[in-house]
Formats: sequence, C-alpha cells, structure tokens
Amino acid sequence: MRNCASLAGILLFLVTLALGAVVGAATGWAIESSVPKPAIPQAAGQCLAPPDVMRRFHMVMLKHTRDVTVREGDRQTAKGLSACVTCHAVKDASGAVVSISSPRHFCRACHDYAAVKIDCFECHASRPLPEKSAAVPSGADVAALKAYAEETTR
Repeated sequence: MRNCASLAGILLFLVTLALGAVVGAATGWAIESSVPKPAIPQAAGQCLAPPDVMRRFHMVMLKHTRDVTVREGDRQTAKGLSACVTCHAVKDASGAVVSISSPRHFCRACHDYAAVKIDCFECHASRPLPEKSAAVPSGADVAALKAYAEETTR
C-alpha cells in the first residue's frame, strides 16, 4: 500500500513538472514574439568578429583592449571603443551622427532592448571624433612645447 502511494506521488510530480514546462514554454514564446526586436544599423566595414560573437563577448573584448591600452600603452594594435563608435555611427535625417542620447544610436538600440545600462559614454565619446584631437599635437604645438621646456630648464 505504501509503495502505491509513493508511486502515485512520483507520477503526480512528473505530470505537474511536464505541465509546468509546457505552460512555461508557451508563455515564453508569447512574450518573445510580442516584443519587437531592435533595428540594428549595419556597420560601415568588417567587424572584428561575427555578430553572434560580438553580441555575447563585446564587453570582454572592450575590457581586454582597455587593458592593452592603459597598462601596456599600446594605442595602435588594440581596436577599442572609438573604433566601434566610428564604424557603427548612425546618422539622423539631417546627416549628423547621433549621440548616445538618441534611441537610434548603435549601442543604445541593443542595450535598451536588453534593459542594460550603458556607462561607457559617461567618459568616452559616443560619436566619432574629428581627425585632429588634443592627443595628437600639431607641429606648432610640439614647437611651442619644446620652446617652453628649453625655457624652464635654463
């Protein structure tokens, strides 16, 4: 008698588990189909890795390039965030590149969909930078710095 009761309990558990899996799967399909996928703009060139790899590992890759740049001082080899922003720049109706404040921004389109907060652009530029920047001094800047250095060492 005791074996029948435990067998009935196991059978009831298995039926409940199977029913829960079916209901859960049906609910998951309904939710997945009702949420619109983000419109992801095409890149201007060839990406470092296939889209499925980039979706999953882009943060690991960005952290790696950050380490190479900051700890080793190598700004030439590593393709960092600025390369991504330049290649994936999205333009608005007037032809201007949108910033992270726009829902059309490449990074924001996916991160909004995934409900993930982006904090990269609190420090980094969310649009491609002009060719000339403070990090790349012009010839006049170098000459002025050299003259200043010579003056202070006298």
